Amino acid sequence: MLNLFYHENYTSAISPHARFPRDRYRLVYEDVQSRLKEDPKLPISIQHALPATRKQLLMVHKESYVDAFLHGKMTDAEIRRIGFRPWTPEFVERTLTIAGGSIQALHCAMEGHRVAGNLAGGTHHAYADHGEGFCVFNDLALCARIAQREYGIRKIAIIDCDVHQGNGTATIFAGDPDVLTFSIHGEKNYPFRKEKSDFDIALPNGCDDDTYYAELKRSLPLALYPFEPELILFQAGCDPLHEDTLGKLSLSREGLDRRNQLVFQHVAYWNCPVVVFMGGGYADPIQASVVCHGDVFEEAASLQSSVSSGY
Repeated sequence: MLNLFYHENYTSAISPHARFPRDRYRLVYEDVQSRLKEDPKLPISIQHALPATRKQLLMVHKESYVDAFLHGKMTDAEIRRIGFRPWTPEFVERTLTIAGGSIQALHCAMEGHRVAGNLAGGTHHAYADHGEGFCVFNDLALCARIAQREYGIRKIAIIDCDVHQGNGTATIFAGDPDVLTFSIHGEKNYPFRKEKSDFDIALPNGCDDDTYYAELKRSLPLALYPFEPELILFQAGCDPLHEDTLGKLSLSREGLDRRNQLVFQHVAYWNCPVVVFMGGGYADPIQASVVCHGDVFEEAASLQSSVSSGY
């Protein structure tokens, strides 16, 4: 059974006046539920996400930053850099819950289920000492550190397929030989000053299905085969979609499906646990992104079924 973690505050704690598609979390949840109604045999179970703890956040983030956020001491400049405005009192709990949902998915994947996910997360723009780009705390980094410390995992690969480079993740793990950072992203998209991942695949504006797939198929083995991952963290952003208002690439829904299948083929090859993070998706209308997010999790459920029956 694929366990996916969700909380209603993923949507409700964002101001309806914010310049952010707050409803996409609820809509992805509803999309997954509708797929379950259409196919009751689909091996997906949605679980209630719980907040991360301060102790967990400090595995990655600086104490001064964590406490400023938790106690409402962020400056206006810091809040603007993160991007969620107007700020709401419920936003702190939401941020903790998204990080907690990802951590719960990690525990689920590590403790027998092998595949799990969060109907949010993939907050790869968060640095150790600040947030930006709609990301406060880096749940990918939190999961990697917890996997190292609590499960003794030595080799962790972060495969980031969001259209925006995982700049915070790259910086947090710079110089760490046990965490591989792989980012395939738009060359001329945010962040405009890129950090250095272990593998950066920069794509031109308008990149189509075939070009994207060829680059991913070429580069993933180069990254993973020498590294031999024991855990994969998959940031499955759907903002490379042609309809995405922030993406600048031109992938179709079918092209994203091929991407997902290729990543999961590598997971199967390495026979290792995987955690799936939702990542970005900003189509207008948003439903084009919603169905692509749903496709990611349905494909993950297929992988989970193959895990249960043996590769």
